[in-house]
Amino acid sequence: MSTTQGAYGNCGTARWTPFELVAIVLGFIFFWPLGLAALGYKYWQRKNGGTDLDTVAANAFQSARSAMGGFPSWAKTTNPGQTWAHGFTTHTGNAAFDEWKSAELSRLEAERRRLEDAHREFSDWLDTIRRAKDREEFERFMNERRGKAGS
Repeated sequence: MSTTQGAYGNCGTARWTPFELVAIVLGFIFFWPLGLAALGYKYWQRKNGGTDLDTVAANAFQSARSAMGGFPSWAKTTNPGQTWAHGFTTHTGNAAFDEWKSAELSRLEAERRRLEDAHREFSDWLDTIRRAKDREEFERFMNERRGKAGS
């Protein structure tokens, strides 16, 4: 079996991957021009032997991710020597710089925790104020209602 025969089968057509099927179906469901575009790409791939839609989507995602400056901070790392804070590695080879960077990151983390605590306290205070205002408005309503009922 030749390499092109494995990828395109015996009849010269490209095989449909599950991703391509889902992309075309969802494209037609949500916005029919997307489904039509995916179907047209599949037809073009069959005629010209282009890359499959999975590879095109993965390359587009990779390009967009690199254009935005790397992984988001919530992404998990697969490289144990790398953190996702702007792609800085944990060790530069300079012990003094690594110690300074570690101390600064610890300081920033402590500041972040302090700000989160302040935010939580402020939210709790606002909730207390809102409850008091709601209680006051409710009591005023009840007093006005009692006054009308007594008349």
